[in-house]
Amino acid sequence: MLNPDRFLSDLHTLRRFGASGVGRGVRRPAYSDPDIAAREWIAARMAEAGLRPHFDDMGNLFGLAPGDASSLLLGSHSDSQPEGGWLDGALGVMAALEVARCVPGVSVVSFQDEEGRFGATTGSAVWSGQISQAEADAFTDHDGVSLGRARSRMEGLSSGPVDPSRFSGFMELHIEQGPVLDRDGKRAAVVTDIVGIRDMMVTFDGEQNHAGTTPMHLRRDAFRALAQFSALLEDRLRNVVTPQTVWTIGHVSLHPNASSIVPGRARFSMQWRDRDPERLGRMENIIRATAREVADGGGFELSFGSMFGLEPVGMDPRLRRALEQGAQEVCGDEWLHLPSGALHDATNVARLMPVAMLFAPSIGGRSHCFEEDTEEADLITALRILAAAATRASAQAM
Repeated sequence: MLNPDRFLSDLHTLRRFGASGVGRGVRRPAYSDPDIAAREWIAARMAEAGLRPHFDDMGNLFGLAPGDASSLLLGSHSDSQPEGGWLDGALGVMAALEVARCVPGVSVVSFQDEEGRFGATTGSAVWSGQISQAEADAFTDHDGVSLGRARSRMEGLSSGPVDPSRFSGFMELHIEQGPVLDRDGKRAAVVTDIVGIRDMMVTFDGEQNHAGTTPMHLRRDAFRALAQFSALLEDRLRNVVTPQTVWTIGHVSLHPNASSIVPGRARFSMQWRDRDPERLGRMENIIRATAREVADGGGFELSFGSMFGLEPVGMDPRLRRALEQGAQEVCGDEWLHLPSGALHDATNVARLMPVAMLFAPSIGGRSHCFEEDTEEADLITALRILAAAATRASAQAM
């Protein structure tokens, strides 16, 4: 029988691994001490639940259902942002474990590095074959540490690869990470699709010089180029984007990053998301052209890093219908349909099998911050919907 108290207790215990001491905040980046310890604890809970814990080389943790029959895979990720909340990813893993205790034919997964210490959804990207392990091992974090070096800390845990063909489909429960459910007073959302994403680094190289003696009209200030690019971009994109389209300059590195030196280099991340692949391509053309316009106009050298991209993904009709029926059964008409503006492991897993997603409300729409939270009654509602949907989907797959 589903045990909401046990589920909440597991969630609170998981939060202790990397607890920030600020609200319910968590610091549990991929391959950190708290992340590895949390994975080992989850593996022990999987074993207690009758699942077979299995780490692959990447550090993805599977709890495999007994027997050789195909099983439904549930889960998410248990790593966090450098300043994250207690539910992002963790909710989906702990809810999956509780459902697996009660619904036959359910396996559980906690993917590694979903939060992008080394690259977006890296663990599921490797498992799904989007990138090879060798390619992923060459990725570095902002401190220059390679993924290969980081994952060597988990050596000895791996039992080799997990064959995706053993699973009939994948369901991922996640907090919304947006304001719609909380604003509209709804208790859950069934996801219709996940946006596509493009991400690349852009670099303006100007001229490093003395901040006190270099006249303003003679400067080739790389930060000024970045500021001009950012200001121009909104106007250039105005007639292409929709109200749901987003773009972000989220990481900026100036060289030499000193108060008395005109910066000679500005390197920054450029990310954009939309549900339409064609629009993503049009945005890329505008972004590149705008950067070139700024570079040519100010005498800057311009370079672009490699492009990371994932295409928009629609949810599987059968699994989505199971979630819709579960939502109607548990909370009547107090649910709705939503697209996902955030990236999730389900995007990569969709390359291998049918996928579907369920959202629980986020208080104030807050996420990727220590203030991230959800009412515990809403967490239990989401758990019950997931269990009802998994019961239907597992029965249909037999």
